[in-house]
Amino acid sequence: MSRPTRILKSLAIGTAMAMSSLTALAQEKVAHIPIRTDGPKNLDPVQGSTTYDNMACVQVYETLLINKYSDPMSMEPLLLTEMPTTEDGGKTWRFVLKPGVMFHDDPCFEGGKGREMVADDVFYSLKRHADPAYEYENWWLLENTIVGFDDYKSHALENGIDYDREVPGFRKISDHEFEIELVEPVYRFLYILSMFQTAVVPREAVEHYGQDFSFHPVGTGPFILEDFVPKKHLYFVKNPGYHEVFYPEASEWSSADRRNRMHRAAGKKVPFIDRLEMTMYVQDQPMWLRFKEGELGYTQVPAESFEEAFDSRTKQLKPEWSRDGIRSHTNALLDFIFRGFNMEDDLVGGYTEDKRALRQAINLAMNLDEFSDTFYEGNTIQYDGPIPPGLDGHPEGGRAPVSYRGPNRELARQKLAEAGYPNGEGLPPIKFYTSNGANNAEQVELMKRQLAEVGIVVDPILVDFSTLIEFINTKKAAFFGFAWSSDYPDSENNLALFYGPNEAPGSNHYNYKNPEYDKLYEQIRTMEPSEERTAIYTKMRDMLIEDAPYVGSMARQRYYLINPWLLNCKPSERYYSWYKFLDVDNSKKN
Repeated sequence: MSRPTRILKSLAIGTAMAMSSLTALAQEKVAHIPIRTDGPKNLDPVQGSTTYDNMACVQVYETLLINKYSDPMSMEPLLLTEMPTTEDGGKTWRFVLKPGVMFHDDPCFEGGKGREMVADDVFYSLKRHADPAYEYENWWLLENTIVGFDDYKSHALENGIDYDREVPGFRKISDHEFEIELVEPVYRFLYILSMFQTAVVPREAVEHYGQDFSFHPVGTGPFILEDFVPKKHLYFVKNPGYHEVFYPEASEWSSADRRNRMHRAAGKKVPFIDRLEMTMYVQDQPMWLRFKEGELGYTQVPAESFEEAFDSRTKQLKPEWSRDGIRSHTNALLDFIFRGFNMEDDLVGGYTEDKRALRQAINLAMNLDEFSDTFYEGNTIQYDGPIPPGLDGHPEGGRAPVSYRGPNRELARQKLAEAGYPNGEGLPPIKFYTSNGANNAEQVELMKRQLAEVGIVVDPILVDFSTLIEFINTKKAAFFGFAWSSDYPDSENNLALFYGPNEAPGSNHYNYKNPEYDKLYEQIRTMEPSEERTAIYTKMRDMLIEDAPYVGSMARQRYYLINPWLLNCKPSERYYSWYKFLDVDNSKKN
């Protein structure tokens, strides 16, 4: 063969290989998903606390139980063969692990090959919550719950953690079967086992990567982390060794879901996509543009863009969007949007009548209806107390018998005088911390104007969301704002936000401490749903309204848009493990 012929043949082979690679890339199923802040601060479940930590962690790690995709208010087994069982009224629970669930292949394991998950991994993962190295950020989930676990934590605090030391309430029967004995039946216990903070991690990975473990997550989940650039993106690839998890059966979906063809993948093994790419958007406008250009699979609809896509009266998607194959979805969130006070702060904290009057004055000066109309297109419910609509203890019509929800500027001025600041005289500017994403800067300006009308001056400090949480966890933020979505559908979860021992860096971001309230909370932890329990919820709600450790509350109706190329998509903020059910139709991409 002559040299020119060989060159031509080589070029032909090279071109064919390049075309083959391009074809393979074109066939690769990639789901592009937005994160509407600067993203997670941590990829270690035991240190995670935010929605965005949750979003990322559950792609790699898994929990014993999980919310159902077809009905997110219900739970089902994930790493178990069946739901846990009890023979003593919920004091002792027996668990049977699903066999053959493998951790991801990773250099932390011998030969780089992932091993099977066993009962010891569950115990190890829970014990990490008692390790002083993690500053007990999520200890509130398990405190006073498991027999001997609080003593284990005390020993670790005094002597250093010993993961080989036994906890009496953890009883191993075999590698795939174990029991957990509780101090007393705790209604929320199974809910806790569906939360991402209790996900199962392998000891080898934690010890191998040390302080870098947060950036080298190793779990049993449907995806493996490929790249994490904080505040920019998270890239995941499909786990080729994922255990058998199947798309929900057709009978599980509602008639409305079936009309949206949510049942079309029924019974098929997941995941379907090859890559999951999450991009962080601190500002909404770039996210909105990327969605309209067809690059993002779905998006939450920013309030300022609502009327571009929806009829403001009917709340229906405009015809021109439907003609492009885009569909909409709505969710009523178990939402608690608030502005919180650090009750340990010298200015806004405290429990004396004058300190309480200052916080009540701030509540009375603010107009949440104006916030709703201005920034949420009226798509929120304003209510008293921390319990969102749909849960026991939520006040009928949103108004509690005693309410300091504004606007009532006359009473706000009266309360300011009771606080020792007539017309705001002598009151220093109050530092207010919030994140700099979405329309928060504009919301802060509205709050400043509302409070200024009664003589209260606010000094805003806008930071990245992850930085905001750090300020709150270290008790440096006197006055702060963000939103809390209930981890599970029980008011106890929201009331736990004010339980004294849960103080920061736990879920009690307000550092609220009221012995009477704490006693009632300890009572409801063990109670099943009943009229008696609801009556206690109501009493606790009203105690919080009177002490006013926050300004609130609001609950959002979330609107989503979904591009036609993203299949099986029914966005839920109850949990985020549903990304594994997504599919992609590349033929419908731009």
